Amino acid sequence: MDLFDRRRKTVIAMAHIGALPGAPLYDADGGMAKLIDGVSADIEKLQAGGVDAIMFGNENDRPYELKGSVESIAAMTAVVSAVKPMLKVPFGVNYLWDPYATVAIAVATGASFAREIFTGLFASDMGLWEPNAAKALRLRSQLARPDLKLLFNINAEFASSLDSRPIAMRAKSAVFSSLADVLLVSGPLTGQPAEMSNLKAVRDALPDTPLLANTGVNIENVADIMSLADGCVIGTHFKVDGDTWKAVDGARVQRFMEKLRSLPLH
Repeated sequence: MDLFDRRRKTVIAMAHIGALPGAPLYDADGGMAKLIDGVSADIEKLQAGGVDAIMFGNENDRPYELKGSVESIAAMTAVVSAVKPMLKVPFGVNYLWDPYATVAIAVATGASFAREIFTGLFASDMGLWEPNAAKALRLRSQLARPDLKLLFNINAEFASSLDSRPIAMRAKSAVFSSLADVLLVSGPLTGQPAEMSNLKAVRDALPDTPLLANTGVNIENVADIMSLADGCVIGTHFKVDGDTWKAVDGARVQRFMEKLRSLPLH
């Protein structure tokens, strides 16, 4: 199955791993076993609900860093490797907020895709944010994974772009100069929807490039968003009470997927 075939609408569900070793919220008593058990339970519910793919992320590693630590990169790789046998759908990874670490984990675990902020310059909660697409794509090439799809988040969460160009131009530039495979448009924070005007601007500028809504998609706005986007990434809406930091709610997943499949554009 081609996840990014534009003739279908793709739902990538987040499997948020608990805080990794080294992060302030890491549960040292529960250890790695607790991390694996928690994400395994979420995977079961997401797959039972019928999502198209799963993406592993370290959203719980707050406060976020712009360069991954050795211990957390190793731990995330270990967790994904441990749960990989139970996966029935394609999977991807996203190590926040380090594109180089993201590609490395993706290759080590055999992921199909990887998401990150690969381009741009941002003022952020973490300080000045300057990703390096050239380094990340060269690593993908050196590790012989040209098939690894890279999902470029064009407008970062928790940050404001210091690039004065309109979002459509930044998106076109990312495809032209940095070889983006898929484009993502986000809202200002996790769980908040992208501006419809931003989605439309990118869609109009790049009608042939796969485009996903990256944050804030829910059962109420999915019809409007899918009229512009080719799919979405969902984390918060699939959680108990719609709370980013809680476990996945299987009933919410099922209701959303049923709504999506009922749409004439699906």
